[in-house]
Amino acid sequence: MIEIIRPTFVIDKEVCLQNIEKMAEKAKAHNLRFRPHFKTHQSAKIGEWFRLFGVDAITVSSVSMAEYFAMNGWDDITIAFSLNILEMGNINRLAASVKLNVLLENREAAEILSSQAKAPIGVYLKIDTGYNRTGIPSTRTGLIDSILEIIATNPKITFKGFLTHTGHTYEARSTNEIFSRQFDALLKLRSLKAAYKRRFPNVEISMGDTPSASICNNFGGVDELRPGNFVFYDLMQQSLGACSMKDIAVRMVCPVVAKHVSRNEVVIYGGAVHFAKESILNTDGKPLYGRIVIEKDGEKQLLDTNNYLSRLSQEHGVIKMTPTNLREINVGDLMEVIPVHSCLTANLAKTYLTTEGEEISTANT
Repeated sequence: MIEIIRPTFVIDKEVCLQNIEKMAEKAKAHNLRFRPHFKTHQSAKIGEWFRLFGVDAITVSSVSMAEYFAMNGWDDITIAFSLNILEMGNINRLAASVKLNVLLENREAAEILSSQAKAPIGVYLKIDTGYNRTGIPSTRTGLIDSILEIIATNPKITFKGFLTHTGHTYEARSTNEIFSRQFDALLKLRSLKAAYKRRFPNVEISMGDTPSASICNNFGGVDELRPGNFVFYDLMQQSLGACSMKDIAVRMVCPVVAKHVSRNEVVIYGGAVHFAKESILNTDGKPLYGRIVIEKDGEKQLLDTNNYLSRLSQEHGVIKMTPTNLREINVGDLMEVIPVHSCLTANLAKTYLTTEGEEISTANT
């Protein structure tokens, strides 16, 4: 086992494999193409784990990430981020070597793509189904029609269908709210599919946020599922009811550098540059940036929420602890912290260590 001396992102391979298998089986049971989002793990090595379960098409969040996975043998890639027209040179090179899909949501990008696309490329229209981040509102069929007219002028471009990220499920306050938001998005996309099916018989619907992909079972009319976070899960997903604690495959392992008994706190080498600054509310109503796992009598023990990562600065993390648990911790110990958002934590980590001692590099290495 590699010695851990600084903040280290540790993943449990077996839990990851179980998570992948479960989601792959769910997609298969609902007759959905499974196109997982690789922005969570960003690793060619972990990508190979997906192949064990029949995955041959992936989603990424940037052109550079698409280039990384293309170099590592993936040849069916959707870039699930609105087209950046400044990267058309890279996009043309990619489209010449892999089956590439891009997203459009405005006429300006459609015109550039139509005039500059030199290789076959698929297009999904990005639909805002309630997240209100970006995308075309589902009722704006005039804008949809105008974009379709523009891309029709280039025979290399194929309209594939409508894609959405129902990211507002992350803001739900109950599992019932997740069901409701997913169903509302589904109705909007079904309506669009029905409206355009005569002109485009193969028009598709692509959906894919982890909360709804994990717990919902109504996917009628959907063709493709694109969750990403599920490979690792995290405290945010657990708090939403999308997973249990045993499904969370990741920990940040951090050295203890100070112990302040008068405040019932320990300080770890592990701050915002390692965890990011996403939080959820603890049971006391205060921000929680991570939960704590310690080893006691040779076994891992998840501490209750009276022990939690309570503050982050750039390199420092401050952990509140009960006096009883504080007595078990010494300067120089390693503490395991379950992150709130594994995607951001993994991105910051750049390299990972498995519980089996294997080092894993990523696109950011």
